[in-house]
Amino acid sequence: DAKAYIYKKMEYLKTSRPTAVNLFNALEELKDIVLNAPSSSKQIIDVIVAHAQFMLERDVSDNQAIGTHGADDLLSRHAHPDGVRLVTICNTGSLATAGWGTALGVARELQRRNKLRSIAALETRPYNQGSRLTAYEIRTEGMNGTLLCDSMAASYLKSKGADACVVGADRVCANGDTANKIGTFNLSIVAKEMGVEFFVASPFTTLDVNLESGDEIEIEERPAKEVIESSVAPKDMPCWNPAFDVTPAEYITGIMTEKGVLKKSADGTFDVKGFVKKHS
Repeated sequence: DAKAYIYKKMEYLKTSRPTAVNLFNALEELKDIVLNAPSSSKQIIDVIVAHAQFMLERDVSDNQAIGTHGADDLLSRHAHPDGVRLVTICNTGSLATAGWGTALGVARELQRRNKLRSIAALETRPYNQGSRLTAYEIRTEGMNGTLLCDSMAASYLKSKGADACVVGADRVCANGDTANKIGTFNLSIVAKEMGVEFFVASPFTTLDVNLESGDEIEIEERPAKEVIESSVAPKDMPCWNPAFDVTPAEYITGIMTEKGVLKKSADGTFDVKGFVKKHS
């Protein structure tokens, strides 16, 4: 029947991105909606479409709240009259969300207030989400942006400077360890060495208190051809191509969500479980 068909497709969708907890949360939410829906195919479709519209509107609202909290927090410390200098990686804007963005949504809110001094986007090898998508959004929004090769981050921070790195997240564990697009861990190390704040900006539902640390996160590995084709390497060259990496909590300054910005406790650790309990 229709419900069984939909449940089967949901299980298939889960295999598309095992690292991202939000996908699983959304599918479980939709599964409950379908479970309680009338049995006719038309009624089930109508219920799914209506809830999808609700989820779209909620996502935009949550993203805008992330941007507001993030911008408020950054501006509370960085008082340059021209605003804040950011660095980001991958794509976390309107093309990756329902229409506003998480990390790029913070930049968008700063831009709205005329407080985005500059933003540098890493190209995000090997699939180039930064150069293909984020660069496009930066240009479309009229931001003062610069595109960097991933390997240029350290030199850029040393020579040009930045106030904060703001990145997205596919999953944040109970201790604050964060899975995000490959290259994020590298950027966090560089940022810490250079004394630059490093923030994660992600929806509240990305906080996964069921996993104690990043060691428990399943990291999706992609086909070697993505590296081969984008780098013009020999076709028979062996490749390792993880789509994500895990940034340890020690490199993260704070976690920006629609509920507020989670900072570290006095002992230098994140109380993600306490934050989730407080705001659930």
